[in-house]
Amino acid sequence: MKIKLFSYNFEDTFVHHLSGLTKIICFLFLTFAVMFSYDIRVIISILLFSLVVFRISKIKFKQVKLMVIYVAVFIITNAVISFLFAPEYGVKLYGTRHEIIAITKSISLTYEQLFFQVTKLFKYASVIPFGIIFLLTTNPSELASALSGVGVNYKAAYAVALTLRYFPDIQREYADISQAQQARGLDLSHKAKFKDRFKNALLIMVPLIFSTLSRVELISNAMDLRGFGKGKKRTWYNMKKLSRNDHLALGISALIFIASLGISFFINHSRYYNPFI
Repeated sequence: MKIKLFSYNFEDTFVHHLSGLTKIICFLFLTFAVMFSYDIRVIISILLFSLVVFRISKIKFKQVKLMVIYVAVFIITNAVISFLFAPEYGVKLYGTRHEIIAITKSISLTYEQLFFQVTKLFKYASVIPFGIIFLLTTNPSELASALSGVGVNYKAAYAVALTLRYFPDIQREYADISQAQQARGLDLSHKAKFKDRFKNALLIMVPLIFSTLSRVELISNAMDLRGFGKGKKRTWYNMKKLSRNDHLALGISALIFIASLGISFFINHSRYYNPFI
């Protein structure tokens, strides 16, 4: 069976058994720790921690392969554009200049810029695993209760949960429509020209969009008939009570966040680690 993107699959792991509220708070703690600090030592440490948690979660690479490709393309594109528009930003930031190679008369690659770019790359690489773990190990219904638990309006929380819940359905429907169109002679293989494949893909997207709109209308009518949104608050069927493991996970995440702030304020005296001085 083909594993779908963004699909929740329950596994008997430490991470899966955590409360949705715990996971969203831990995600925020660890994300803020990475985003605040520009100390590559802290960022790499958190990256290694995220990979350990990723392994514990038993998430298969084929589940996230497409996401990893998109993220890699984004990171590389961001690095190239950042260098082209601000090739001397690292020099201004660290206050020194050590040239590696002159690319043109006005653009040079320096150790300072390279160090800054590598630090940014590791920052992105550290956050992505936490996001994947959070999405793929949290039941959408439990995610709604977790978002409500951190103060998000329950209507918005429920909308997010519905979006994640119907990603696998939309993917399955896309596959069904694609197979039906190919059975009618539509060529979507790599043998066809890119222009023809693009036109043929539109023939799949149009019925998919209309079927999705029909699904949205059906769900909204069902929710209206059940009086959804009439009350200021609501209860949640899938809300879990915090266990010992939840408190342990929250404590570890909080310690990492505090350590990141402490290193920035008391050791580096700045958000940036400067190895050039």
